Amino acid sequence: MSATTKTALRASARAARAALSPVERNEASAQVVARLERMPELRRARTVVLYAATRDEADPGGLLPHLLRRGVRTLFPRVRGEHLELVAASDLAALQLGYRGITEPVGPAVDPEVVDVVLVPGVAFDPAGGRLGQGGGHYDRLLGRLPRHATRIGVCFSCQVVPRVPREAHDVAVDVVVTERVTHRVDARR
Repeated sequence: MSATTKTALRASARAARAALSPVERNEASAQVVARLERMPELRRARTVVLYAATRDEADPGGLLPHLLRRGVRTLFPRVRGEHLELVAASDLAALQLGYRGITEPVGPAVDPEVVDVVLVPGVAFDPAGGRLGQGGGHYDRLLGRLPRHATRIGVCFSCQVVPRVPREAHDVAVDVVVTERVTHRVDARR
């Protein structure tokens, strides 16, 4: 598989995502959150990793109050060199500007072994759990460090789901892909 293929797919998926208006993105993000709230994996979870969405990503932030009301511990990623650390945070407003202009939590790192569910952003996903990220490998390395029982949920808009994401040996698949329109359940790791 060529880097050119991934580059072209990234450009196409980013363009599709960028073509959504702010209103469409907000409405679709709310629909994604509603789907996530109904998932049994999230209803059982005690520790969930969220992410702070960039301007045009599907935003799972609306899930935070729902999780906090249930007493769920919420973690957010923070870039440290080649890796993502997980840090407890319960307020999006407390996140600070970090790597590549993405907001990140402050505080001590938490052991990834405590994670029950992780929400994963991506540029593109496929229905079989394939994920194409930004290209730095940060999430692939994090997903590889999580406990086996942790559910990996890809979060995106339906325009970012493609028939097949090219995979290399270091790419880590997700177990579920959630969009505003559909939930693709896969058994990618087994």
